[in-house]
Amino acid sequence: MAEGVTLAGEDALSLMEPLTKLAAQAGAAILAVNRSTMGRDRKIDGSVVSDADILADSMIVEGLARLAPGIPVLSEERTDLAARPYRGSFFLIDPLDGTREFVNGTDEFTVNIALVTRGTPALGIIVAPALGLVWRGIVGRGTERLLASKDATVYGAPQPVRTRPHPGLAAPWIVTVSRSHGDARTEAFIAQRPGAVRQVLGSAIKFCRVAEGGADIYPRLAPTSEWDVAAGHAIVTAAGGLVTDGHGQPLTFGEDREDFLVQDFIAWGDPQAASRDDILAGDQ
Repeated sequence: MAEGVTLAGEDALSLMEPLTKLAAQAGAAILAVNRSTMGRDRKIDGSVVSDADILADSMIVEGLARLAPGIPVLSEERTDLAARPYRGSFFLIDPLDGTREFVNGTDEFTVNIALVTRGTPALGIIVAPALGLVWRGIVGRGTERLLASKDATVYGAPQPVRTRPHPGLAAPWIVTVSRSHGDARTEAFIAQRPGAVRQVLGSAIKFCRVAEGGADIYPRLAPTSEWDVAAGHAIVTAAGGLVTDGHGQPLTFGEDREDFLVQDFIAWGDPQAASRDDILAGDQ
């Protein structure tokens, strides 16, 4: 396939199983890395990169080359090879999302693979290897969760999941927030929801909690990277939710944007809750 080709819904569906296997295998490889003796370094932006990041990146990129030859790949660990803007379809991956959590010995890290078509995530897979969980979705076809063994050899039966309706006045908002990153604008946004209950989580698991109806909203009103968002964007959208920027507009991926940044986003479980007044409340 040549660069610029567009993968349609049936193409994405045919890729789902092999992509799930690839992501799970990368997760198993991460778990096999000795966290106490592995090499680690810091990038120019100050973020940590470890042997596990590099190993998972190599596995996924090589696997994608076999599964979908000719489809461009943008990885957090290979930004120097990016040829933006991407037209048609491309893979957007974070080989190890939550490196800080991984280095610190917690279980809240993930492997993220997204297929983006015409700037919009169409397929997303998020594997939490230490938790034995997989979330995956194709926009227009739904989202499901699977149990997976830590050696990536055994999968449970897929269970469909959906976002939950807006709680209104019947219950407080459940908001997923970052374990490692906070900012004043996001806190102001949450404060507009009196009594909001925070679920503190690492990595892209925050998107998954919204997608499966365990939380109502995930706001991040500070810059983050495209590879941190794309897979979760697809999974939440496929589950019936909505992901917008901080002003209610659609997000786009693969453009020639400085440092691959998404300036802000909000993942809504119930699209009906995403009124413009609610979105802008955090700017007041």
